[in-house]
Amino acid sequence: MLFHPMYFLILIAFAISIWAQFRVKGTFNKWAVVPAMSCLTGYQAARRMLDNNGLHDVPIEPVRGRLTDHYDPIHRVVRLSEPVYYENSIAALSVACHEVGHAIQHKESYPMLVLRHRIFPIVNIASGIAPFLLIGGFLFNALGLIGLGIIFFSVAVAFQLITLPVEFNASNRARDIMVSEGFIANDEERGVAKVLNAAALTYVAAALISLLELVKYIMIFTSNDDD
Repeated sequence: MLFHPMYFLILIAFAISIWAQFRVKGTFNKWAVVPAMSCLTGYQAARRMLDNNGLHDVPIEPVRGRLTDHYDPIHRVVRLSEPVYYENSIAALSVACHEVGHAIQHKESYPMLVLRHRIFPIVNIASGIAPFLLIGGFLFNALGLIGLGIIFFSVAVAFQLITLPVEFNASNRARDIMVSEGFIANDEERGVAKVLNAAALTYVAAALISLLELVKYIMIFTSNDDD
């Protein structure tokens, strides 16, 4: 169990995840110094995108930090990091419009987003309990605990897999609207794609790690069961 062959793939996935984190920061920094021809700030682009989609009541708030941008579905607020909120760069517009993409998903009840919201409370509980069940199961060689831990861990993995189409869909919405509404010129779309694709890669890497971990636990469980 200590030297399970799946660890090799998991280590590769971890390396990809670390590389993805560096890439998203590097890509953001690169395009953060390239101003958009429209001269819109992240806030202005987000506000127009919200208003044009009938979301006049959704506020936009600046938050401290870098790459701390997110959409809060509970309070229905778009929160943008200060570099995104105040700047007029390609990176700022890309991130701001991506977060508004989530707000539009919420308004339209995008199925995968709805599903993610519904299982979120369960995921919070399952992800907290799963490690204890798995550790206890392996320490005491209790297959029942391991099996239960796998079930709970599967819920957390499912959440991460559901997150992927949510993020890709928000990025696609952002790119389409940014071009159609004139937030960016056609030749600036390449920069937008670079920023959004780099961010998406971090979600893919995280989901891959969790999926490989789940496969490892299942393989250990089935091999012990056979014994």
